[in-house]
Amino acid sequence: MKYLARTVEGRPLLGDGDGFVPLAAADPELDGVRNALPRAAAGTLPDVDDAPTERIDPAHVRFGPPLSRFGKLWGIGLNYADHAGDLDEQRPAEPASFMKPASAVVGPGGPIRLPPRDRTDGVTAEAELAVIVGRECRTVAEQAVDDVVAGYLPVIDMTAEDVLRRNPRFLTRAKSFDSFLVVGPTIAVPDAPLDLEELTVRTIVNERVAAENEIRNMLFPPREIVSFHSDVMTLRPGDLFSTGTPGAEPIEPGDRVRATVETIGAVDAPVVR
Repeated sequence: MKYLARTVEGRPLLGDGDGFVPLAAADPELDGVRNALPRAAAGTLPDVDDAPTERIDPAHVRFGPPLSRFGKLWGIGLNYADHAGDLDEQRPAEPASFMKPASAVVGPGGPIRLPPRDRTDGVTAEAELAVIVGRECRTVAEQAVDDVVAGYLPVIDMTAEDVLRRNPRFLTRAKSFDSFLVVGPTIAVPDAPLDLEELTVRTIVNERVAAENEIRNMLFPPREIVSFHSDVMTLRPGDLFSTGTPGAEPIEPGDRVRATVETIGAVDAPVVR
């Protein structure tokens, strides 16, 4: 597994299980993570060993968001049968997708800033696996999705549930407050196609596992999600798909939320108002 990342100052990094090096040190033509996404999708990222410098221990790195600006931000609702059942919702026949604004994104460590109580007093947090597109594409067959995906990262998605309960047409507003999408610190770039179905996603609040499930139990697996939406619109490097949560947990100021995706990574953030 390789990793693409940026420091809080915006310095692009390339990593592996043993640490990180400056991305440009491994390949001078790669002056930013966005430029590296097509190479990640093609499986031609340089090796960390190619850099004539010593690795940096990730414990000594302050990570920012892996991209300075993402592209389209897609979310998928009710994508685990158990979660839909918990909400008394019927299984959708197609992916229940929505979009979020760029202003909702905050980097690892957040914080998650709850809106004033007169706007919403019922916010939940949801761990999800996110997929990052690496190459411009349109109408991609499901079996070819790995050729256009750069990698994966954990995210924390938020929902103003009380807003949504008032009217399901308020979904965009319920999902779009500032800091309502915390992105993980690194994009995990597999050396070979991952068996995603084997991985577990966990929503953890205050060190308690609030929800967990295996990706095999998604109604629409990640590759199907990307293929389906490529029939709707052109996908471009940096587009992100949050693939759905095993379960949501109410959060309040003082809480700490963590999303973990087995093999991919984790991200956490405190909750403030």
